[in-house]
Amino acid sequence: MGQLEGRTAVVTGGGTGIGLATAARLAAEGAHVFISGRREDVLARAAESIGPAATAVAGDISDPADLDRLYDAVRERGEGLDVLFANAAAVSFAPLEKATGEQFERTFGVNVRGTLLTVQKALPLLGEGASVVLNASIRADDGWEDYGLYAASKAAVRSLARTLANELKGRGIRVNAVSPGAIDTPGIDGAVGEENAAAAKAGLAAGVPLGRMGRPEEVAAAVAFLASPDSSFMLGTTLYVDGGEHQF
Repeated sequence: MGQLEGRTAVVTGGGTGIGLATAARLAAEGAHVFISGRREDVLARAAESIGPAATAVAGDISDPADLDRLYDAVRERGEGLDVLFANAAAVSFAPLEKATGEQFERTFGVNVRGTLLTVQKALPLLGEGASVVLNASIRADDGWEDYGLYAASKAAVRSLARTLANELKGRGIRVNAVSPGAIDTPGIDGAVGEENAAAAKAGLAAGVPLGRMGRPEEVAAAVAFLASPDSSFMLGTTLYVDGGEHQF
């Protein structure tokens, strides 16, 4: 029997990468997992790969109506909501001189407003003992060039985790954050282009003390821990999954 047997979970951005790996891990631990994402075809394939323990509900977390549809589906199942992994994010890279208002609106609209709405709209379904995990990033700490908008949005997510943890602790809901470092996901190929992906990944791996990029499954294991009773004394913390990048 898994750590989450009989529980219900939601994973946003669950179609690929960290989201998909986490949804699969939560399902393996016994949870029924609702996954959301903007690309319906990708989401359908993700749900199929997980099996009957997964339900796909397409949508964009920056659209309140899409979140309502997601949580309506959870509500119709009639089992409440025990685990929420607010993982969906938008990435944009630009130096200060070239950052645009459109990039700002999209990055903060998804990463900050969308994350806040994801938790806010889940509140009627979350009960005593529920666990909420927000996906932050070590880029919020390191000041990398061209990452200003993304890093600032993820710093806001990390701050939200602390505040929401304090606000929801009285309801028995634990909120924590996971902060991945360089993780080998399909998003890298999309961000830099397939022709540049190998060089980009080599550069990222070179900056990791363990000498390699992380795997989505390694972040999923951390999220599963934060979602489980094993982390019952953890609240408002940020768990770094970065091969030591944040430490040295």
